[in-house]
Amino acid sequence: MPASPSTARAINDRLALDFLQRQGPLTAGQLKTLTGLSRPTVADLVDRLQGSGLIEVVGEAGAERRGPNARLYGIVAGLAHLAALDVRTQSVAVVVSDLLGTTLAEASLPIGRDTGTEPAVEQAAALLERTAREAGAARLHSVGIGAPGLIDPATGELRDSAGLPAWHGRLVGALNERLPATVLVENETNLAAVAEQRLGAARDHDTFAFLWLGQGVGAAVVLDGKLRRGASGGAGEIGFLPVPGTAGLPSATDCEGGFDSLVNLGAITRLAAEHGIDVPVEEAVRAPAGERGAAFLDALAARVALGVAAVAAVLDPGFVVLGGEIGHAGGEDLAARVEKRTAGLTPLRTQVRPGALGGGAVLSGALLIARDAAQDDLFGG
Repeated sequence: MPASPSTARAINDRLALDFLQRQGPLTAGQLKTLTGLSRPTVADLVDRLQGSGLIEVVGEAGAERRGPNARLYGIVAGLAHLAALDVRTQSVAVVVSDLLGTTLAEASLPIGRDTGTEPAVEQAAALLERTAREAGAARLHSVGIGAPGLIDPATGELRDSAGLPAWHGRLVGALNERLPATVLVENETNLAAVAEQRLGAARDHDTFAFLWLGQGVGAAVVLDGKLRRGASGGAGEIGFLPVPGTAGLPSATDCEGGFDSLVNLGAITRLAAEHGIDVPVEEAVRAPAGERGAAFLDALAARVALGVAAVAAVLDPGFVVLGGEIGHAGGEDLAARVEKRTAGLTPLRTQVRPGALGGGAVLSGALLIARDAAQDDLFGG
């Protein structure tokens, strides 16, 4: 059954808006080429989108091409304001942007372990509101939050997790109460993977695994272009993976004895000390000096490869991104060593590359899901 004229118009409008969002300002002629629509149809949709306040003329394609055909059309950036939060165990970072993702204001705040639940929630919420005011955002349309812990796939809410501050779970509800905005929460490692997929090292890969190495240890899985969360939201809890080289086995409540025990920040710090390296871990990983530095990086790569090989054996993603502070600091040097070690553990060819976005990947991913929510609402999902 053919689509009705109104449905066809809605489909064409969203198609054009998607191209404008991904590629930036375009002329009517470029939209015609990209969408495959006729010139009159494109002219109608441009008029319609302008009339709806969704797009505007933002310039011309070139000085040599004056006139209507050279006009560049772009999405109205101020149509909505977005915010992203990166919630850590002892801090929160905030960024506020326009609909195109351009940063308008950002801030961060330490929140001590001894801070009570309600005071911590108030500090985090007040930081967001203050940053929004500084950005000139009278109203936030969507807020994306990246947090450690599991997200319940049925409710989309952050599940209670042992060892995490109570204010993490309370913050989402508090923001829903205080803000006339859509508030979304996602696991921080999943968000970092989304950001690397759309902006970073995995842009050309529909299937890959992302391994976070830093203050915490985690993984995210993207298969056929889609983030996979698992039946309980726990896909990628690689810290609990039993591996050789630890003193015991992990349990249902503690990942001690699992992969986390080999590659968490404390374990890497101790590994560096065993190799006579007495500098901050990120520095040791980024610029290993002499034979000791090379030996340390080899030893670290051997540990990381255990996790990568396990992921390869189960999922065969073919491509693994090392993210987090350690993965980013190690760069191509660490990634190449991990890839070589992994090749000796599995027959499944697996490329290993460093993340491109570093510690900012979580905020970038949170902003992306906030932007997606806003565009689905404003453009018609």
